[in-house]
Amino acid sequence: MEVILLENIINLGGIGDKVKVKDGYGRNYLLRQGKALRFNKENLELVNKRKSELNKKNIEQKNKFIQVSKLINNKTFIFKRESKENGELYGSIKPKEITNLIMEQSKAEVSPSQIILKDNLDKIGNFKVEVSLHADVKANISVKIAKIETK
Repeated sequence: MEVILLENIINLGGIGDKVKVKDGYGRNYLLRQGKALRFNKENLELVNKRKSELNKKNIEQKNKFIQVSKLINNKTFIFKRESKENGELYGSIKPKEITNLIMEQSKAEVSPSQIILKDNLDKIGNFKVEVSLHADVKANISVKIAKIETK
């Protein structure tokens, strides 16, 4: 499926780019989320007319996410969990839990899909987590998982 992007998308392209994507990704994500239009002459002309408006919207989003990045970049978020003797947790920390803690502590709005986990957060320790806020804006946070001391 060929689509025209309405916003910058990491590893795919920028505003107005014609890209070829798999049908499911195009239909179920890009088109449904309003991030792209099907490629045809009418849509290409429409995007070219609206390109300055789309770029302005993109810059506003980028500036908003730069502010969020300043709030959370290089911060450490601490979770206290019960664990087994070997330090493994009974369940892993999910992106939704991380976003809830970020909102609670930093008042910064981050969606779970923006959290990029390289490892499973399923044991006691410190973990580096990347937050991809925008195609051009990223933040790095630390997640510390501490053991709840039981008597």
